[in-house]
Amino acid sequence: MHIVLTTIPPRAAESLACSLVEERVAACVNVLPGVTSIYRWDGALQRELEALLIIKTSSDSLPRLMRRLRALHPYDVPEIVALDASHVDPAYARWIAAETDDARSR
Repeated sequence: MHIVLTTIPPRAAESLACSLVEERVAACVNVLPGVTSIYRWDGALQRELEALLIIKTSSDSLPRLMRRLRALHPYDVPEIVALDASHVDPAYARWIAAETDDARSR
């Protein structure tokens, strides 16, 4: 299982989250509003109010999820950070696999 993090403009967060779950590349997406991001872009310091998406997916679905994130994300260079979840409750891992179609593709 993987947890994928991305930041996104608040107005686009829920729509992107719904698309990822509906397309079965993610089992669940948590939307955390009110994240302040400070970064350098085009040589200038930027400060943006964003939402953080915490996306749960299976290892098998990770490549498809990353492709869809790149395609649907409104940023030119979206933050896409995948973390390997090495310790996951077995029942939750089975649910993630079932919701991302992994169980059906085997």
